Formats: sequence, C-alpha cells, structure tokens
Amino acid sequence: MKIRMKRSRAVCLLILLTILCTGCGKQGGDASTRVVLTTGFEKDEVFRIDSESCTVPEIMVYLTNTQNQYEQVYGSQIWQTDLEGVTLEENVKDRVLARVAQIKSMNLLAKEHGVELGEEDEAAVKEAAERYFASLNGAETEGMQVTQETIEQLYREYALAEKVYYYIIKDINPEISDDEARTITVEHILIKTYSLNGKGERVPYTEQTRKEAYGRAQEVLQKLKEGEDFDTLVTEYNEDSKSQYSFGKGEMDQAFEEAAFNLGTNEISGIVESEYGYHIIKCLNTFNREETDANKIKIVEQRKKEVFGQEYNDFVRGLNRNLNQTLWDSVTFLENPDIQTSDFFDVYNEVIGDRFSKEVRGL
Repeated sequence: MKIRMKRSRAVCLLILLTILCTGCGKQGGDASTRVVLTTGFEKDEVFRIDSESCTVPEIMVYLTNTQNQYEQVYGSQIWQTDLEGVTLEENVKDRVLARVAQIKSMNLLAKEHGVELGEEDEAAVKEAAERYFASLNGAETEGMQVTQETIEQLYREYALAEKVYYYIIKDINPEISDDEARTITVEHILIKTYSLNGKGERVPYTEQTRKEAYGRAQEVLQKLKEGEDFDTLVTEYNEDSKSQYSFGKGEMDQAFEEAAFNLGTNEISGIVESEYGYHIIKCLNTFNREETDANKIKIVEQRKKEVFGQEYNDFVRGLNRNLNQTLWDSVTFLENPDIQTSDFFDVYNEVIGDRFSKEVRGL
C-alpha cells in the first residue's frame, strides 16, 4: 500500500476546485459559528447567516455537480460506501452545506472590508452564468430548480469570496529558508504489518505474523550488508505500490521522515517502523533544488491560508446561523440519468478564474 502524505488524506474529491477549498482554516461550518435550529424561514430557504440566505436551488447546484463529479470517477455504486456509520451521500451533503455556508460567510466578510467586484469581474460573472446555464438541459434546470439569475448569483458570491481571500492575504509574503523547505528523495523497501479486509480497511497483523514480517525486514537488511543491490531487493521484497518518494518536512509518517532526513546521500537506514510496517530507506538526494523551490511556494501559500483562516474564524465567531432542519433533511441527490451536469466549477475557473482582475490576483 502506498505511503500517503499527511496532506493527502482527505476523502475523495474536493467539493470546490479553487483556493477556497482549503483557504479557511477550520472551515465555515465549524463550532465557532453558532447554529440555531428555528422556524420562520421563507419558502425554499435552507439556512440564513445574518443577512445572507441560501435557498434549495443554490444548494442543489453545488450538490448535483458534486454528485456527478463523484460518479464520473467512481461510478454510481460509490454511494453504497459507509464511512463509520455515515453514508457517503450524507457526508457529501454535510460538506456541501458547510462549503456554501462558508462562501456566504466570506461574502459578509467582504462587506466588512468593503471589498466588491469590479466591472471586469461582473462581466465575467455574467458570461460564466450564461455559458453554464446554456449547457443545462430541461431535466437539469427542472431538477435543480434553477434560473440563469440563480447561477449568476452563485458565481458572483463565489468570486467575491475569492476576492476577499486575496484582499486579506495580499501583503503576506514570508521568507522561507532552504532548510525549512528542503525536499529530499528516497527509495525504500516496505514490509507491511497489516492486511486489507473486504472493505479496504487495514487489519493489523497478529503478533506472530508481525514477527515474521520483521524477520523478512532483517533478511533484507542482512543482504544489503552483504553487498546485494538495493534496487534488486526492492523488486524482490517491496510491498509498497511504489518505491521512490520526494517530500519535505511534515509530509510523511514521523518515524519514516525522521530517519530519512538523517541519512546522507546513498546512505541506508536500519529497520524503521511506521504505521504501515517496517521500512529500509536509502537516501538518493539530500537536497532537491527543484522540489525545494516548489515546496517554498507551497509553504508560503499555507502561511497565507493560515493568516486568512485566523481572521475568518474570528469573524464568523460572532455570526448566527439558522438552519431549516426539516427542509435540509428533505434535500437528496437527483436520481435521473438525464441529469449529468458537472462543470459548474470548471466554467468558473475557465471564465472567471482565468480572467479575474489583476487586483484580485495581486499582480
């Protein structure tokens, strides 16, 4: 099984395909936003955050596009997946609700800062709405209950959320040293200490099987000490789906990473135990210039997200969110083979994201 970096453990697809996916720290649906279940909503009103409101058609655009994105990759059977007692459909519904609530909250934050869309942005919003709405068939407009005006509103809010993000982080430009961003390349041999059950879940080895795995790792290490070729032993023993990794600090299993960063070029470790099993690591490169420079960019972006996330979370702490629980519970996926729309976010990126004003991109 492939060793997964800590940054890559999110479930399946991202709901949104822009910086807004990860730009808000704890996200807009966290405990800092007070949730009040109440009555007195307008027709089709799913929730209200202060002066911002969300209706069923708005939710359905996000939910339907997300549903179809999943199904295009994994097939419709993906919804049979159970995540610790919660169906994947329920999980996706909750993520969509949190994401839309986040965007609405970011629009309130934009008002707080006096951030607005310019003429160029508004023109792009209208163009995107026209293009996406024109791509919908009758079943899709009827199923999602949308008009072109609804789509335009969603794109406008999405763009304004992105604009306030860039406004807040525009002056954040931390200096990142080579050491902090250092990226190394290693090769390894993994002897696993787990198996997979029918659901793809890891099942730890028994004590006896674990001892046998450790014995194989000792066998590999002994062969290396006797001069056998590392690559040959990779082919013979490695139980990972790949053998080579390039990574920076904080990206891998802690024990694996600590051992790897303490190796010199071409140096080989002893047996290193991680959550995946027993590793023998060979360092191929203690400093990858290209990867390190790329990692600096990632670190800077992460610092910016952290700055924005702190301000965002402080802001939403004082907001009231009223959820129409009965209506929300009635919202479900659309089960109609004629409803295939999935490019709501792609159109945004193509029309608005690529044309977004220089002021927003900080250029």
